[in-house]
Amino acid sequence: MTSFSRLIPEGDNRERAVCDDCGFVAYENPKIVAGAVVASGDRVLMCRRAIEPRRGFWTLPAGYMELGETVEEAARREAFEEAEATIALDGILGVFSVARIGQVQVIFRASFADPSSPHLAAGPETLEVALFRWEEIPWADIAFPTVVWALNAWKAAGDRPLGAPAGNPAMDPRGVHGLATLPRSQGDG
Repeated sequence: MTSFSRLIPEGDNRERAVCDDCGFVAYENPKIVAGAVVASGDRVLMCRRAIEPRRGFWTLPAGYMELGETVEEAARREAFEEAEATIALDGILGVFSVARIGQVQVIFRASFADPSSPHLAAGPETLEVALFRWEEIPWADIAFPTVVWALNAWKAAGDRPLGAPAGNPAMDPRGVHGLATLPRSQGDG
């Protein structure tokens, strides 16, 4: 069985997992999450998670990118898998770094592909889906800090054309704090 040691390879400056037999360097890099804040008028689509982590809590349709797809394709796929929603992307709303778990999240602003008749239903990873007005969002039951960050970016952008994507809030520039550290005002309407 192949074994690996943690060391700094020649020409590198970080400790890596290196194969003891052949010297292969097993790089560990952040995972990319793609998702969307999908709006229908003044309401936003949210999904109640049927899987861990944070089963039973509310999130936006989002998930890990797959090999061979673009970030846009991943955001559309996740909306369909989690909420059976076919969506149209408007642009990148935010790019959030979550260093404590090695993630980069790219969140789009989106609408339903057919806004006159939006279809949504719970997918296999979702207990239920709902459209919430800002004041109805279940802030106490949000699954992840980045959901709050993305919702705040959506609210701040309004219907205006998107400018530079939002990033981590100043109080958590590296994404190392959990939900308990979010100021209450970020969840209030």
